[in-house]
Amino acid sequence: MQNVSYRPVTADCFSDDERAAVYKAIYTRRDVRDQFLPKPVPDSILMRLLDAAHHAPSVGFMQPWNFIVIRDEARKAEIYRAFTRANEEAKLLFSDERQALYASLKLEGILKAPINLCITCDRTRGGRVVLGRTHNRQMDLYSTVCAVQNLWLAARAEGIGVGWVSIYHDQDMRRILSIPEHVEIIAYLCIGYVDELYDTPELQKRGWRKRLPLTELIFEDTWRHATSISSDLPHQDPADASPATASTSD
Repeated sequence: MQNVSYRPVTADCFSDDERAAVYKAIYTRRDVRDQFLPKPVPDSILMRLLDAAHHAPSVGFMQPWNFIVIRDEARKAEIYRAFTRANEEAKLLFSDERQALYASLKLEGILKAPINLCITCDRTRGGRVVLGRTHNRQMDLYSTVCAVQNLWLAARAEGIGVGWVSIYHDQDMRRILSIPEHVEIIAYLCIGYVDELYDTPELQKRGWRKRLPLTELIFEDTWRHATSISSDLPHQDPADASPATASTSD
């Protein structure tokens, strides 16, 4: 076997420009629903996004993810019908005053996005005993969510929008995509170029929810023990923040 020499990656911090680019991707990432363009995503870029997802951290290095790329219009139409049925059911769960706002929201881009992507978690990968999952069996699911975020941030850097569709019955998606029972569906994503990204998350802009203050979410040592750093955090209005400091992504 040929000897392969690996050069370690230095632990130095990024340059100012590199660091700013990372934070820009984080803070300007959006959940895209209605801004998709018909422009196709080149296979080379799609593979870069999938490779970014494949380099997510995973407990025990089990890499439990799989990626189902959906381009077929008939299959996307079937998934859209499944979403529509579930969405009508979901609307009835909200109070009367919220139902009208809910009905006005665009909650998916299934038909408009050129690529749909289902990211799954194979819960049998690595065998019965997996390092790091011996006492917390959910770590494979959490690892797959990291793959979703890796892809989402890489897509932002590529100027490509991503929308997460979560309103569907699990059995419908399994049937349409022929997903076996031992595999969990983690995320159904709509992917494509967009004409614009909102300056703030759409659900925030439309008045569905406000962003929670970070200082109310930080505890130290134990639950509900206020952290000493909370008072030192900036109290900047996200609307006035620069891309390097804003906290309005969604």
